[in-house]
Amino acid sequence: MSTGSGNEQREVRISKLERLRAAGVNPYPERYERTHTLAEARGLPVGTEGVRVAGRLMTMRVMGRMSFATLQDQSGRCQISVQCDAVGEELYREVWKKLVDIGDFIGVTGTTMLTKTGEPTVAASSFVFLGKTLRPLPEKWHGVTDQETCYRQRHLDLLMNRESMDRFLFRSKVVSATRAYLEQHGFVEVDTPVLQTKASGAAAKPFNSHHNALDMEVFLRIAPETWLKRLIAGGFDRVYEFARCFRNEGMDPSHLQDFTMLEWYSSWWNYEDNMRFTQALIQHVLQSTLGKLDLELRGHRVDFSGEWPRVSFRDLILKDCGIDIAAVTDANALRAAIRAKGLPLPEAEIKDLGYGNLVDQLYKKVSRPQMDGPIFLVDHPIDLSPLARRSDRDPALTDRFQLVVRGWEIVNAYSELVDPLDQRARLESQAQLKAGGDAEAMEMDEDYLETMEGGMPPISGFGMGIDRLVCLLTNQENLRDVVLFPLMKPQ
Repeated sequence: MSTGSGNEQREVRISKLERLRAAGVNPYPERYERTHTLAEARGLPVGTEGVRVAGRLMTMRVMGRMSFATLQDQSGRCQISVQCDAVGEELYREVWKKLVDIGDFIGVTGTTMLTKTGEPTVAASSFVFLGKTLRPLPEKWHGVTDQETCYRQRHLDLLMNRESMDRFLFRSKVVSATRAYLEQHGFVEVDTPVLQTKASGAAAKPFNSHHNALDMEVFLRIAPETWLKRLIAGGFDRVYEFARCFRNEGMDPSHLQDFTMLEWYSSWWNYEDNMRFTQALIQHVLQSTLGKLDLELRGHRVDFSGEWPRVSFRDLILKDCGIDIAAVTDANALRAAIRAKGLPLPEAEIKDLGYGNLVDQLYKKVSRPQMDGPIFLVDHPIDLSPLARRSDRDPALTDRFQLVVRGWEIVNAYSELVDPLDQRARLESQAQLKAGGDAEAMEMDEDYLETMEGGMPPISGFGMGIDRLVCLLTNQENLRDVVLFPLMKPQ
């Protein structure tokens, strides 16, 4: 529909709005008392009286003294019938036929019936306006098919594409099932700062801003990690947060700069305890929301039942890249090995990276895309995990795991580093890397180190991208399809 046509329809609808008011009809009443959702009304026995439903008018067929229409709400759609004899001559001819448009909100009181074709219907004894729309909906036969329009005008996407509504309702069910399971197991939900004075908690580029009242630079949080661990130091046993996080890095279908992360921390656990709990939680969420553990994900069968396999970081890189990271432990030597193997890591991207981030790029660019899953990746190098506990088995490794499914990292978790002197040394090393040009390296955080020096119990922590999990489970290719309002560049 052209802009001109849309503007013309808007003017026509404004004229109808004025006529409604002149006739004493309030086009925007304050409330309406429903007895049933539209989905519930469809399931009522035939002949149920006093049914009150409400929704947006999506289709309308006017046939002389009788009309059929379809209302839509969050639960779905239900047909209504409006007869001149039932609602009154004036209301039918002067309001229903002349002033009602597709997209308007309508409330109906009536009795349930079945049409000759067997369609559940609410036969109206009366109807009321609940909201006059001034802009027409997209053409009903095509819905909203342009992906950019879906992102920019999500309300139209939700209205016209039922699959989108179901997808976002499913996301809410995943969050609810996760929250319930955590709280059943003694976790307490908390909030931590979004504005921070240090970009800490992960190795990533931050968004920065200026706090006018305090006249200082601040950062949007990369992760809530160090703050949640402060709460463990303060005496909480188990804490979690559904945290909006921000990383000023590249965009692609599996990465957004602002995203929702679930993080939790548990006193007394190690990463093995956390791995077992992670598997149990995800299996519970899948069973609660989908009713099964054997799923079809992006054309592949993925079985989440049973015990999930584990693979070491060293074995994975050796298999896929032909480089033994236990033998090549220097950044320059690793760069030389990457060049010699002809691996797909552009020189411009790796020339300033430290050893840990080089290893991470090998994993992300070469190995991870080939992983099916669910697989637990374990035994990460110490340089790759500045906040993870050093392994008692091998001081060059950390007690860490990642959960990978269909080439996407869903979970990152580890036994937390609680030794303040070890943590200080690692942050000093990270600060040197940052000064040398590694923009993703972490900064010193004296406030957090002071908390650590006050004492911390054994801790294991967990981080999971909610957007990624839902994207995977709904067979979407782009995180924007599971984020209601993704950031878009202005048109």
